Amino acid sequence: MEQIAVVGSGLMGRGIALTAAQNGFTVQLNDVDEDTLQRAQAFIEEELEKAVERQIISLDQKQQAIARIFYETSLEKAASNVQLVIEAVPEIMKLKIEIFKKLDEYCLPHTILATNTSTMSPTEIAAQTNRPDQCIAMHFFNPPHKMKLIEIVRGLQTSDDTMAFAKAVGEKMNKQTVEVNEFPGFVTSRMNCLIGNEAMTMLMEGVASAHDIDQALKLGLNHPMGPLELADLVGLDTRLKNMEYLYQTLGEKYRPCPLLSKYVKAGRFGRKSGSGFYEYDEKGCKK
Repeated sequence: MEQIAVVGSGLMGRGIALTAAQNGFTVQLNDVDEDTLQRAQAFIEEELEKAVERQIISLDQKQQAIARIFYETSLEKAASNVQLVIEAVPEIMKLKIEIFKKLDEYCLPHTILATNTSTMSPTEIAAQTNRPDQCIAMHFFNPPHKMKLIEIVRGLQTSDDTMAFAKAVGEKMNKQTVEVNEFPGFVTSRMNCLIGNEAMTMLMEGVASAHDIDQALKLGLNHPMGPLELADLVGLDTRLKNMEYLYQTLGEKYRPCPLLSKYVKAGRFGRKSGSGFYEYDEKGCKK
């Protein structure tokens, strides 16, 4: 399990690649867009430099991690000689299926294919390949290089060997894993989406300000981050896609808050766009 590929170099993909490289994996980080790859490289090197400054890692460990990550625009080249591929593209089922079909063609016969989806069916994705027993969901949390949990989600045909492999990868990445049987939203996304949607509804109704809603949950319920802050971090466009999927599969209680839909239509996606429920500077820090 020393060689892995990560498909998608956005917020989640670059964090997964960083985590893997810091823990001894050689990583092929793939994206179709060269500019996105360059931004991912800059982010990874900046995060490693911060870790050196805080004396979390040594300069030598930083250099070793940088040397383990390769940046590749060709999916075939990135995936052709690895033991594991982790797909981390946007929550669009059609896109994930398209990538898994290509990975099934490009990868070695024994390669495990994992999706980082937070809500969607690994069974449906796996069914588009000739190796459904070697497909699984590994749901990392944002930011992946700081959050300790991976939800490992077994699809209908996922083998015990694939489950054991995914758990071993998680342990090598210094993460805690929980095993989940597939159901829409798994464990954490079902809860997060409900709480976040209710917070958005309260904001829309004028119950309290975004700041006070977040403070109430942080100080009153001991949440490390308020639900509106978290939605901004995840990305409101991503959260809306999650809510729409859960609404389709689990019913009325997951109907997206109209305020969420309005913000996404306005281009207010959260930290990555500079505005969401809060305003952010160019470094993504709250103003």
